[in-house]
Amino acid sequence: MAPEQPPTLESADRPITGTGHTFGSVTDKISSIVQTRTTPRGWWIGFAISFALVIVLHVAIANLLMEGVGIWGINIPVGWGMAIVNFVWWIGIGHAGTLISAILLLLRQKWRTSINRFAEAMTLFAVACAGLFPILHMGRPWFAYWLMPYPNTMDLWPQWRSPLVWDVFAVSTYFTVSLLFWYIGLIPDLATLRDRSASRVGRIIYDILAMGWRGSARHWHRYEVAYLLLAGLATPLVVSVHTVVSFDFAVAIVPGWHSTIFPPYFVAGALFAGFAMVLTLAIPIRVIYGLQDFITMRHLDNMAKILLATGLMVTYGYVMEAFMSWYSGNGFEQYVTLNRMFGPYAPWYWTLIACNCLAPQVLWLKSMRQNVGVLFVVALLVGVGMWAERYVIVVISLHRDYLFSSWGMYYPTVWDWATYIGTIGLFLCLLFLFVRFLPMISIFEMRTLLPEAKVKEETS
Repeated sequence: MAPEQPPTLESADRPITGTGHTFGSVTDKISSIVQTRTTPRGWWIGFAISFALVIVLHVAIANLLMEGVGIWGINIPVGWGMAIVNFVWWIGIGHAGTLISAILLLLRQKWRTSINRFAEAMTLFAVACAGLFPILHMGRPWFAYWLMPYPNTMDLWPQWRSPLVWDVFAVSTYFTVSLLFWYIGLIPDLATLRDRSASRVGRIIYDILAMGWRGSARHWHRYEVAYLLLAGLATPLVVSVHTVVSFDFAVAIVPGWHSTIFPPYFVAGALFAGFAMVLTLAIPIRVIYGLQDFITMRHLDNMAKILLATGLMVTYGYVMEAFMSWYSGNGFEQYVTLNRMFGPYAPWYWTLIACNCLAPQVLWLKSMRQNVGVLFVVALLVGVGMWAERYVIVVISLHRDYLFSSWGMYYPTVWDWATYIGTIGLFLCLLFLFVRFLPMISIFEMRTLLPEAKVKEETS
């Protein structure tokens, strides 16, 4: 893709929307994507491919339930394999949606309005994919309800010292708040679709979902209060959820895991992976649906800057992890670091260094941040690099235990890969359905930006 022409104004003064739009044109453009009677052929092709991958996921899960976790590559000493790798990766991807929606809302950053809706949806779909892996990894997933603290005749309660229980409460709370935050933000737009729908069935469905919204002053007042309260609840969850996930590793005495830097290191890595996924989705969406006036170069430039900043944080975490293993004088910690760099899994380590540390450095250049093709490639590389990072953390720290007799290699099987690829299909399938039936950009929030965009146009 060729670089787009940069605006004449400086980055901070670029219009958030394209010029010449009115309230009516914004509503028509965004709602027409949902209310078109003929679904584009490209949508059907993408949905069919993603749905085929969902079928692969169903086959993989069915085989797992019949045969057990032995179909995966896990062994002794590598009891955690791709299931936990994928769990941490998907949870990390879900962080950018909450950050864009909640934290940037509280900070009054108006450029979030074009990307917050599908970023929130991305959060829900990623958390749904992540939640599958711990349950399937249990071996007997039909007993997953034992993790919940419910009264029972045998007085069995969850083991509160287990990180698995912490994950259940952290992830379920995060999903619930994110779902409420996403749905509350949708209500005014659902009412718009209800009023504009030409189909009786569509009007009934959107009317139910809009919960009687009429746009009165009382409705708007209660909406803004509820939206801000949920944003306040969601903000600490951005930090707490992946901090709890990092405790899965940090509370263990396994060399390579027992580190106090893991909580902030995991949070920064989650934001890094999440913003990479937002860019990966936003760039094709704005091209396919012609949304360049709504998802402008200012949005991409700001996300690229955040990607660069979080990438530097992650790089700092890598450097400090290696430094502390040397500075500690602990031979086991030092060996884990050397094993990552030069052991049998060294290609994975150098892949994450290349993708997470080196590739984002091109974003220092303004010309690279304005090149849509470069941004897309960097975002894809970061997604690959963050998956490789989780693979390195989980597998390399486990595959060589304290005793030589406990050493072993881990090789993912075809069922490991089928389950992982299947969840990618599930994520994309849900995303295609969301784009087709719900407004991917907030209509009413985009309207609020039009007077500001008009002023900027006249003063440029």
